[in-house]
Amino acid sequence: MEKKLWFLAISAISILFIAGCVLGQQQTRTKAPDFTLPDINGKAFSLSELEGKVVILDFWATWCPPCVAEIPHFIDLYKEYKGQGLEVVGVSLDRSGVKVVKSFVEKNEMTYPVVIGNQKVAEDYGGIRGIPTTFVIDRQGYIVKKFVGYRSKKVFETIIRQLL
Repeated sequence: MEKKLWFLAISAISILFIAGCVLGQQQTRTKAPDFTLPDINGKAFSLSELEGKVVILDFWATWCPPCVAEIPHFIDLYKEYKGQGLEVVGVSLDRSGVKVVKSFVEKNEMTYPVVIGNQKVAEDYGGIRGIPTTFVIDRQGYIVKKFVGYRSKKVFETIIRQLL
């Protein structure tokens, strides 16, 4: 009888431990903050315009080598997956002004929307401490992944294919 009680007690503790571990692994989902920022032509652009799409939201600058290295990946992904519901948005954190950003966008044939960021949007996204900082947002508008620093095209493609 005593062995059965010990067995039941250990079993109950094990179940509670496993349940606690599983619950502890669940992440709270964070809704991507909406914003309205000017694009490189001065037109207002809101993230909410992309409701129902998978979004790669990239905080970058023209003077940042890892940022510049990622841009061809985003151009390729946008071309390949736009028809399936992917959008890419570049949020420039350049302080040198829209003229420099617009020239860079045209020179590099960036076909996706590029907006001019500000301190508020950077803070709304948790404070951008380094660039590139890139968020992947699902069709419901929740942040699925945040990357700080350069990532390969394959990393982004793997995630977006799951979401599309």
